[in-house]
Amino acid sequence: MKKFSILMSVDMRVVDQSWHSVFSSHEEDIKKIEHFLGCEKEAGHSYLPSDVDIFRAFSLPFFSVKVLIVGQDPYPTPGHAMGLSFSVSPDVTPLPRSLKNIFTELTDDIGCLEPAHGDLSSWSEQGVMLLNRVLTVRSGEANSHHGKGWESFTDGVIKALVKRNVPLVGVLWGRNAQSLAPLFANVPCVMSAHPSPLSARRGFFGTRPFSRVNELLENQGASPIDWCL
Repeated sequence: MKKFSILMSVDMRVVDQSWHSVFSSHEEDIKKIEHFLGCEKEAGHSYLPSDVDIFRAFSLPFFSVKVLIVGQDPYPTPGHAMGLSFSVSPDVTPLPRSLKNIFTELTDDIGCLEPAHGDLSSWSEQGVMLLNRVLTVRSGEANSHHGKGWESFTDGVIKALVKRNVPLVGVLWGRNAQSLAPLFANVPCVMSAHPSPLSARRGFFGTRPFSRVNELLENQGASPIDWCL
């Protein structure tokens, strides 16, 4: 992303140029984040994902986003976070339990075979933005980068996507994500409990989010997602 480089220490090359105006409008938030990440490095704290993957969700062009799945923050386990919410690299085993529960619901809902890996990149390639509200985390410490500037930036991303006035469906799993529902205005959202082991059996399993998203897309004249991996 050579034409836009607020961040000097974080790799921006994965960001599609169509996001230029969104990033530009949040220059101060991003500078604040960069300063914080620099302090983390100076203090000897590693963070996840790698710099090249922090903005990976933005490799999807701005006007191609038709489903927005909002996560909380990256997996804190080294080797797991890869820049897309809930997704892991193809070689990661065992799968994080939240992702395992997502796949259980996927097979029950759509009838797909259980995926052999946890890489959700094929969803992204079809217009599913897998966006964590906080895009970095200290290694081994979940939710450790909360309140450092990411939330203001990603809230702005959601508002910008809603304002496009093109087909869009939000997927909000858990109370943290559901607190963002007002930002979606008139955009239809699929909401349920979070797929984590603590809550999956209390309102996630059986909610059929994948078929519901496809129905909502088709109602807006958009093509459905092939969720099978």
